[in-house]
Amino acid sequence: MADIEVTLADGAKRSVENGSSVLEAAKAISTSLAKKAVAGKVNDKIVSLNQILDEDVKLEIVTKDSEEGLQVVWNTGAIVLEAAVQSIYPDIHFGTKGNVEHGFYCDTDNGAEQISVDSLPAIEDKMSELIKAQIPLKQELISENDALKIVDGDPYQAKLVHANAKDGKISAYNIADMTILSNAAVLENTKDVKVFKLLSVAGAYWEGKSSNPMLQRIYGTAFFKQKELDAELSRQREAHDRDHRVIGNNLDLFFVDPKVGAGLPYWMPKGATIRRTIERYIIDKEVANGYQHVYTPVLMNLDAYKTSGHWEHYREDMFPPMDMGDGEMLELRPMNCPSHIQIYKHHIRSYRELPIRIAELGMMHRYEKSGALSGLQRVREMTLNDGHTFVAPDQIQDEFKKILKLMVDVYDDFDITDYTFRLSYRDPKNTKKYFDDDAMWNKSQAMLKAAMDDLGLKYVEAEGEAAFYGPKLDVQTKTALGNEETLSTIQLDFMLPERFDLHYVGADGEEHRPVMIHRGLVSTMERFTAYLTEIYKGAFPTWLAPKQVTIIPVNQKLHGDYAEKLRQKMADKKIRVNVDKRNEKMGYKIREAQTQKIPYVLVVGDQELANGSVSVRKYGQKESESENNNMFIDSLIAEIQNYSRTGDSSKNDELLK
Repeated sequence: MADIEVTLADGAKRSVENGSSVLEAAKAISTSLAKKAVAGKVNDKIVSLNQILDEDVKLEIVTKDSEEGLQVVWNTGAIVLEAAVQSIYPDIHFGTKGNVEHGFYCDTDNGAEQISVDSLPAIEDKMSELIKAQIPLKQELISENDALKIVDGDPYQAKLVHANAKDGKISAYNIADMTILSNAAVLENTKDVKVFKLLSVAGAYWEGKSSNPMLQRIYGTAFFKQKELDAELSRQREAHDRDHRVIGNNLDLFFVDPKVGAGLPYWMPKGATIRRTIERYIIDKEVANGYQHVYTPVLMNLDAYKTSGHWEHYREDMFPPMDMGDGEMLELRPMNCPSHIQIYKHHIRSYRELPIRIAELGMMHRYEKSGALSGLQRVREMTLNDGHTFVAPDQIQDEFKKILKLMVDVYDDFDITDYTFRLSYRDPKNTKKYFDDDAMWNKSQAMLKAAMDDLGLKYVEAEGEAAFYGPKLDVQTKTALGNEETLSTIQLDFMLPERFDLHYVGADGEEHRPVMIHRGLVSTMERFTAYLTEIYKGAFPTWLAPKQVTIIPVNQKLHGDYAEKLRQKMADKKIRVNVDKRNEKMGYKIREAQTQKIPYVLVVGDQELANGSVSVRKYGQKESESENNNMFIDSLIAEIQNYSRTGDSSKNDELLK
């Protein structure tokens, strides 16, 4: 056969024999490279090493030490998992399988006897058998009809066959006389899955729709080395310990009950205290920086959202309109922008008033699919720390800088330092998602970039992440589970002032069009509380803690009055404090206070009563210190007023000078 030409990642070109496999091509390039190879990337698509090359292609070799190499071992783990489950439960049905961020999964439906966590050891044992059997994994194409015969009786697999068949063919692997349908690139042999672990079982709706059957999703992970698996398991343990849903349950902060409303959190007293403290803080901060706080309704005429473009571009994320019976259609608001526009339009505005800064803790409702809901991070009702500034065009850059400086100042107070900046642009090819005005987009994106460059800040640029009406600066951070979240945002908007026909009277006495800047300093109260819960691991700094001090009298009869006087003295100074009067041993009370992560535990007995002192144990410390009660209260008040800072924020101090 004539040779074919492969173009390598560095642009170099090599000739290989037509009909060579990816592995053979890798050997022709470099013997050492072939030893590390686990897959190939042909014309940007990942394929198995036994994939045949029969035409000129662009070729990259995927190695064990790459992110794509992990994807391949996880693909392999998923099909070995399905084979193991099928061998144990011959009549089981299968949904989808594939990769998640840190491993693989397989959806199953075993009828009345669903797979549970207790089933995992037996499945792991069967997977180990298949791995030790050293079964070659060769991708085959079978006819769609043959595939349907293989999955006969499994409605999920039958639907997947119809969806994935190309030219009447579908891809499959044979493992121990079982045919596993998959078009994913996998390792050459089951033995190449060196180490693996099944992690958990959770419910997952078929096709992600709550109206469909609930399947049981088995999660697992796999690596090439034991130390890599150990590191991942350690990361997952830490993630579990920081998961706001786990902490929220342990500390009794909030709950969500699907029976009374999925995605609708109930704030318990302690969680409500944290939220209220954040709300009071942010309102005071914004008012001090020139914002006028307002209240606006959660309902609005649907026509407003048609004018804004939300109905056209955002409809699938909105709840259905409410027909009031007289031709009026009301909508639960998904955004606060049209409401603040009405505040602006209520008066004739002069250039002397600009910038006009309007802010609100605005409740919004968005339709999230049931499968996407997660604790406080993904909800259907949320309260956004929202703000809109109306500026003249020549005020944009200065106002952008002021907003960013305010944002960083807020981060300082919450001791947030781990974040990055992302400039989010439109995808010019996606005319359906984004407002169609090339001149507007080019102008606003250039202005946003210029502002960041002028500040000398590092950022990444992301196409396709903009709001439908304008580009934005997103402040990105990661949750305890490793998911990237947008913490704050600043959006530039030329579109809505045009659509709502906004004006201000300029110095020349003529009407001019303002520019609108949307910004959220700390996201929604729900998401921000979840984020803080995770970064603090539930040990909230004293100023935010729902209970800041608990007082434990050694003997309630002898020391209870003194404890109550201390409580009242602190409560009068707005310190959140209680006296633990329960008939329990003192050691138990102290341990429980530590478990509840209360910043300060004060023990009072004979000595403290005699000299007006308190025995202070700070959260996380084993030793107690004796301190005059007045001095303790003064130092506590100072700590609260200083937002519990223990030192300077190394990143934020230098960020914006």
